[in-house]
Amino acid sequence: MAAPHQRLLILTDGSLGVFDSKTATCLLRYRPGDVVGVLDRGHAGKTAADVLGVPSHAPIVATMEEGLALRPDALVIGIAPPGGALPAHWRAMISQALERGVSVLSGLHVFLADDPGYAALAEISGASIVDYRRPPEGQPIAHRDALKTRARRVLTVGTDCNIGKMVAAVELDKSARGRGLSSRFLATGQTGMLISGSGLTLDRIPGDFMAGFIEQMVVENGDADLVIVEGQGCILHPAFSGVTMALLHGSLPDAMILVHHAARQIMRSQTLSLPPLADWVRRYEDAVAPLHPGKVTGIAINPYGLTEAEASDALRRAEDETGLPAVDVVKDGADRLLEGVLN
Repeated sequence: MAAPHQRLLILTDGSLGVFDSKTATCLLRYRPGDVVGVLDRGHAGKTAADVLGVPSHAPIVATMEEGLALRPDALVIGIAPPGGALPAHWRAMISQALERGVSVLSGLHVFLADDPGYAALAEISGASIVDYRRPPEGQPIAHRDALKTRARRVLTVGTDCNIGKMVAAVELDKSARGRGLSSRFLATGQTGMLISGSGLTLDRIPGDFMAGFIEQMVVENGDADLVIVEGQGCILHPAFSGVTMALLHGSLPDAMILVHHAARQIMRSQTLSLPPLADWVRRYEDAVAPLHPGKVTGIAINPYGLTEAEASDALRRAEDETGLPAVDVVKDGADRLLEGVLN
């Protein structure tokens, strides 16, 4: 896990952006003190705050030599593109880091530790290579055992992929802990794992066992007041709906937080228009209803790309349409969403 590494250099070269490098963005937001720099030649000379609006003034550098001068103990692959391929021009930079004894943390679908060249460099220098998408051992099948927990189970769901379901889950966990509740954030993707230091990457687990692994995680943490499960994908997305259904059936949530990027009208990597929010609420509740009466209790609005006035209007319209509290969790925190979960 990433927790022992406390001096992170994030590699995003050519892809730095709120959505294109969401792993980098979230690490800079939630582990700002651990990030010593970002390698992206297109924004060199600026800071992370300048480009991404995150609470980190980590410098952005143009070369691996400049990055290594910041004395990182790990190089983080800061992107998670559809398909999870490694950009070809990154190979030399990763080799350079491993040669200098800097470990590599990757959430790509391709496993870097299985690359003979990288493995040889790591063995010589003593660096480690951590592939967060490597699936765990075992073949658990879901049996609705999540219903046996004392914890109130919460799942973040979305109107698309890559819109902030993990951020909403982390902020809700933060609000719960601030209220004095015992709360567990369960990471189901590589970015959440890099932040929390535990979890699994659901999208690399064989389909028959996805819900079983989620159920297993929920049961193992079921002694808490709240178990907050990081959502993945989207129930209507042709490419990523499988992980969403596995999360619904494995966690059997009592409450769901619907996450929506208000500036988005077309589903990512598709040509599908997004249905109204009220339709999404009904679809998610109907999906889990035969197994458990879970309810959508709040809306987390991602206002990226909107003006302040447009963001305020999006929040108001979401509340008017659904009758549920709508919140920008990055700006205002998740206290209002927590009230909906608890009540």
